[in-house]
Amino acid sequence: QVQLVESGGGLVQAGGSLRLSCAASGRSLSWFAMAWFCQPPGKEREFVAAISRSGGSLRYQDSVKGRFTISRDNAKNTMYLQMNSLKPEDTAVYFCAADTIISEVIRLSRGEYDYWGQGTQVTVSS
Repeated sequence: QVQLVESGGGLVQAGGSLRLSCAASGRSLSWFAMAWFCQPPGKEREFVAAISRSGGSLRYQDSVKGRFTISRDNAKNTMYLQMNSLKPEDTAVYFCAADTIISEVIRLSRGEYDYWGQGTQVTVSS
């Protein structure tokens, strides 16, 4: 079991930046591939970015490439999402998720992730 808690969301103007954090407890994050998903208002939860257990492999949704950076610090049991050049269409609840996988594979489907945080709201005003 692992518990995940997101923080760092808020209201920001278009073009601004936010840094989301996902703190884990109960088990070392090094056991998990990790990801960020978002759920825009009235839409399904969708993939944003993922990082392998070691941090050596990264994947991004096309719409955030070059703007968002996913990272992890296994020693601090924390994952991050640096969000730059934010757009109004980035407005969503952002969730971190953990995938119990024994390899460096990254999976993009939300159904593959075993543990979820409660989410943090990101609102980007135009």
